[in-house]
Amino acid sequence: MKFAGLAAFLLSAQFAIATPAFPTAPNESLTPGELCKDAASFRYPEKIPYCNRVVDPNLKADIIDNYDEILHFRIHTMPRNKFKIDHYIPLCMGGSNSSKNLWPQHESVYQVTDMLEEKLCEKMAEGVLLQKEAVELIKRAKQHLNEADAIYEQINLL
Repeated sequence: MKFAGLAAFLLSAQFAIATPAFPTAPNESLTPGELCKDAASFRYPEKIPYCNRVVDPNLKADIIDNYDEILHFRIHTMPRNKFKIDHYIPLCMGGSNSSKNLWPQHESVYQVTDMLEEKLCEKMAEGVLLQKEAVELIKRAKQHLNEADAIYEQINLL
């Protein structure tokens, strides 16, 4: 009996060590991304639907709980001010406020991607980048942070 308890403890300790405390990218099974369906207005030369930012605090808590419970992160044990509930597809690109488009983004991630989001939306406003292209680029950057700087430089040349 003591051996079984020790084995269970060691297995759980190994799992805890192997699982990072927070996600470094959206999990596409929980957060596949979703475009705005209930547009408040339309933006850019392409006339993409724009949703106003409206995310209920309870939904934010549910997003964190889902990432912790389903994916075994430990976000709830960390300072809340180190996270924001991020729109995987940013609102400025026509993203929605639904749970399909929200994830708990750590400051180490948004410090890399926020400037890129702004630049992509700026290029959409100039009419030199289509929504489809911008969405593909931001999703790639959020899934592969090491590519974000190169994407920024590429977009800056447009």
